[in-house]
Amino acid sequence: MKTAFLTVFKNHDRIVKSINQRKNSKEQLNEGYLTTQVAFSYLKIERSLTMSEKSQWGSKLGFILASAGSAIGLGAVWKFPYMTAANGGGGGFLLVFLISTILIGFPLLLAEFALGRNAGVSAIKTFGKLGNNQKYNFIGWIGAFALFILLSFYSVIGGWILVYLGIEIGRLFHLIGNGDYAQQFSSIISNPVIALGAQAAFIFLNIFIVSHGVQKGIERASKVMMPLLFIIFVIIIGRSLSLPNAMEGFVYFLKPVFSKLTSAGLLYALGQSFFALSLGVTAMLTYASYLDKKTNLVQSGMSIVALNISVSIMAGLAIFPAMSAFNIQSEGGPSLLFIVLPQLFDNMPFGTIFYILFLLLFLFATITSSVVMLEINVGNITNQDNRKRAKWSMILGVLTFVFGIPSALSYGVMADVHIFGKTFFDAMDFLVSNLLMPFGALCLSLFTGFIFKKALAMEELHLDETPWKQGLFQVWLFLLRFIIPIIIIVVFIAQFMYVKKGLENISQVFPFYGWLTINSRPCPSKVQASTSLGKIKWLPF
Repeated sequence: MKTAFLTVFKNHDRIVKSINQRKNSKEQLNEGYLTTQVAFSYLKIERSLTMSEKSQWGSKLGFILASAGSAIGLGAVWKFPYMTAANGGGGGFLLVFLISTILIGFPLLLAEFALGRNAGVSAIKTFGKLGNNQKYNFIGWIGAFALFILLSFYSVIGGWILVYLGIEIGRLFHLIGNGDYAQQFSSIISNPVIALGAQAAFIFLNIFIVSHGVQKGIERASKVMMPLLFIIFVIIIGRSLSLPNAMEGFVYFLKPVFSKLTSAGLLYALGQSFFALSLGVTAMLTYASYLDKKTNLVQSGMSIVALNISVSIMAGLAIFPAMSAFNIQSEGGPSLLFIVLPQLFDNMPFGTIFYILFLLLFLFATITSSVVMLEINVGNITNQDNRKRAKWSMILGVLTFVFGIPSALSYGVMADVHIFGKTFFDAMDFLVSNLLMPFGALCLSLFTGFIFKKALAMEELHLDETPWKQGLFQVWLFLLRFIIPIIIIVVFIAQFMYVKKGLENISQVFPFYGWLTINSRPCPSKVQASTSLGKIKWLPF
């Protein structure tokens, strides 16, 4: 009976809104208003819950910083600079990445924004609602499943960062001495007590933030961590550029040498363009569902893209000049953070302090990405009802930890356990980054291009009938319908072609937004620091 009444009320409310918009009859307007008020009297409780308990952003700035934070993950900081150098310097690679981001990443970002805000419901329910068919909800389920798995092994890396923060603070106060960094890293990741304890601590940190809601949790944390991230970057860049011979590394990073741009690098730039913005897993869609109708999605999207590109460039400016100054070989992935950088900072005055700042930078990048992984599934279960947020944040956090135990032990007691020839960690990474995320991005592009109503899309993007705006809208639709799906399919096929040619790390050509697979899996007995693309010699340039 209640359901039937709600349906009748919704239909009636649409009629009232139509009458109000016409504004050609004052009597009709008053009648409609009074009728609606009567209907509300029967639904006082339900309406109150919808208005007061639903998750929402407190400001446009909070939304932009949180969205940018979800996109700025470990991959942007420790992988992007390395791939830039691996392709003969930054100029050519950065140009390809920039063009790809504008033509691929940005349109997909707007698609998620438009879908999320228009639906205003959880990610799982969005596609069924907008497509008027519940069968489309499978797209939301893909994202939910991918993010659950992603957080389970992403949290392992977050735990390592927490451990190293503790170690370096101990060294700062001379409680811990220096040692072999490769051996130290190997002993940490192979120790089950340390690995599981650190992972649990990182997940609890995410539970704490998400349980406090969108405004008081995610938004407040992003407003603190994102500015600090940029401040730390500026400090490290300033110190790095002040070192002797630093400009050689600066020039190497930015000087375009298109002849050295490899096919693998080109594919990486294409793949990074849509995964660097947290696309394909309904992350941005969920964040947009908390937005009010006044926020300009195009402007917000441009700000997020600019912040993401800025961080990628800043990471290179922080790392390359310092490595050039001390003639240290370039690495990507965990070996950069836990083996190479400690050696680098050992060679400079107050190096421990700067390394602690670098670890804090990585921690902020990791947390701002990981909270969205937990937030989306909390929102899916609670349907954005804040009253249930704390309980389900804890439940999902615990389940994520339990599922992530094999990943945390993949470099220790479970190193010999393999799934299709891969450790549990590597298998989960392959499932998410190479299968679920590209498929989700493909479905998102096709759904927005062919299923989502054009009128609703134009409304959400604040587009009117101006000819040039209509032209841009048609270009956007064309990209979503044809160009982006073709590129995703090409990159998807290419990754397996590279595997057959012997590239060990397929994520080098098909990465995803936050975490990028360890370049060469460290074993408990020995850490193999090189990558399949080989180390980069810094001198001569």
